[in-house]
Amino acid sequence: MQSSSFQVIIVGGGPVGLTAAHALCHAGIDFVLLEQRESVALDQGASLVLAPHSLRVMHQFGLLEELGKVGSELQCHQSFTREGHRFCDSDTFSIIRKNHGSAPVAFHRAQLVEILYNRLPVKAKEQYFLNKKLTGIESDEKGVSVTCADGSTYRGSMVLGADGTHSKTRRLMRSLAIAEDPQRGWDEEKPFSAQYRCMWCSFPRPAEMGQFCETQSKDRSIMFITGQERGWIFLYEKLPVPTNERIDYTEKDIESFAQEFAGYPISGTLKVKDVYARRLTAGMANLEEGILKHWSWGRIALAGDACHKYTPNAGRGLNNGIQDVVVLCNKLHDMLRLNSSDLIDVAHLHNVFEEYQKLREAPMRDDAKESLSISRMHAWANAFYYIMARYIMSCEVVRWFLFNFIVAPAMRKGYVLDYIPAKEPLQGLVTWEHQMKSE
Repeated sequence: MQSSSFQVIIVGGGPVGLTAAHALCHAGIDFVLLEQRESVALDQGASLVLAPHSLRVMHQFGLLEELGKVGSELQCHQSFTREGHRFCDSDTFSIIRKNHGSAPVAFHRAQLVEILYNRLPVKAKEQYFLNKKLTGIESDEKGVSVTCADGSTYRGSMVLGADGTHSKTRRLMRSLAIAEDPQRGWDEEKPFSAQYRCMWCSFPRPAEMGQFCETQSKDRSIMFITGQERGWIFLYEKLPVPTNERIDYTEKDIESFAQEFAGYPISGTLKVKDVYARRLTAGMANLEEGILKHWSWGRIALAGDACHKYTPNAGRGLNNGIQDVVVLCNKLHDMLRLNSSDLIDVAHLHNVFEEYQKLREAPMRDDAKESLSISRMHAWANAFYYIMARYIMSCEVVRWFLFNFIVAPAMRKGYVLDYIPAKEPLQGLVTWEHQMKSE
């Protein structure tokens, strides 16, 4: 990693924060990464799915081959009713593979995080700090200081908040912006609202790799995915009343919730009770949704779930977080390449952050609409969504048209890092709009 007087303080060591670490390393931009947990890759989460445009970015980092050894390309898409009736057996993933060179690939979250961390250069790992709970941010014309609960302080040029749905960076940024101008309109302190909750668990893979099944019913739905070694289920339920409050569910809550779904089918041969009994990890949370109006202030910018949150039904969360990092790091790299000054002032950063949000807003909002619609179609939220799910979206001709003429033109616009030369790893019928710099 090259030395630089410009330093980024990344808050959050999950997949988005680690993606930023790799992107900054390749850009020759110094950074520190602050993670509040005590371990890099706690085995607490469920699955993550990387779409083809995200796999291209992983290839630029030199990680695609290694990720291929632990990930599973999705092959089969089936839909069932609560009674076990299969009403859709689609070749959706083969269409994506044909168009973009790969179908989406499923990973166990802990394995993905572990690879992202392990493949950082040694000097970059030395800048990754655990047990760093953010408590304060101070920003001025010369730089920014971050304080942690253990009393440590880090000084840099900017803060990148990649600390998730309940981002401390976002809350501190909001406080600083309002303190500067109490009359300023800003996002609410709790900007995301949840209409659904979800329980997930992982277990030894019980079926062939690459399975993707969904079970639909009124106000409840299930997703079932299989990877190389594990399978995962996601149990969704509509909340009685939407809420902005965070709820910490207990082991008893998880057990009770799973029992309510015990007899639901997750495939043609398996039910929830069959896999839940063999669970390795489990968790439960409300599913917040929303998009911030303000992604930055001063020397602070946000990425991923910290500034936009979707339900996970469409697998758009991490993929959009990766795109956030790519666009922002491209802009930072250009700014530093064109500016020879040792001090980057707030005005320069403001312009970079504004351009970053402007480029990301349209595709991000399109994906948010898709995630919202899919979660409600799966849970038959009303008559319109029921008809869409059971009789329109299950039609193979409709899906063929959708994935060839709606999804493909959107996916081909995925960004890559402008400053990392690499040979294109994924080639299909659809040409990528943003080509990789030739080696």
